[in-house]
Parts: sequence; structure tokens; C-alpha cells
Amino acid sequence: MNLLLNGVRPVEILLVDDDAGTSELTMEALSEGRVRNRVHWVENGEEALEFLRREGRFADAPRPDLVLLDVNMPRKNGLEVLAEMKDDPSWRRIPVVIMTSSTKEEHVRAAYDRHANCYVNKPVEVDKFKDVIGTIEDFWLGLVRYLAA
Repeated sequence: MNLLLNGVRPVEILLVDDDAGTSELTMEALSEGRVRNRVHWVENGEEALEFLRREGRFADAPRPDLVLLDVNMPRKNGLEVLAEMKDDPSWRRIPVVIMTSSTKEEHVRAAYDRHANCYVNKPVEVDKFKDVIGTIEDFWLGLVRYLAA
């Protein structure tokens, strides 16, 4: 049964990004979407792993159905988080969308080497940014079928 498409519960999205403005814009765009979702925002890679492990203030955190992950962050970068996620059997099926401003080929290659599900560059223009978020939502939450747990 695909809980993400049958309306039983909202889709749980973990947004990992240290930029408050970008995160706010992402959450706004997702709130305007067609798929009912709840976005949980953390500001760095260490918090992302605490969320996934349900540690400390994240003890009651839901298992995310999708992770939107920035590459360039303080404390623990997105590529490090991605590697830990995909190395852990309990997290490896969670789709991870790398959503970053980095266009460096080495980052793209490293993300796919660590089994990112896709790599998306954040547009600078607000309207284009919202379009990208809408496309991610349509594809990952509306079209793709995957296991919720």
C-alpha cells in the first residue's frame, strides 16, 4: 500500500538547509502544492542526523518520506549526511534530492557516488525556484512510487 498517494497521512519532508530565506521559500512553495505535506526544517547536517535518529529535541520526529538536502552547510555538509543515510539500511530507501546552488561537477559526481536520487540546482529567481520545487513535488510525491517505510 502506498500511504503517500492514498491520502491516509501527509507526506513527511525533511528540509536540510542552512539558508533561512531559501528554506522559507521552499516551505512556502510546498504549502502551495497539491500533495498534503508537512515540512520539517533543520539547519545543518548534524541536526538532520539527529532528526533521523530521533535524538534530543527530535525524539518524536516522524520518519521522512523525502529529504531535500543542501550540499554546502556548516558542521556536517550534505554529502556527509547523504553518505550516512545511504549506508544505513533503515534510511537508504528514503529518496534524497540534493537541492543546492553548487554547480561544481565534483559535487554532482560525489552526490551520485553516494546514491543521491537526483541533483537539482536552485535557481536564483523566485518564480523559477518555485517552479523547481513544484516539479520536485509533482515527480517525487505525485508520480514516483516507493516504500513509505
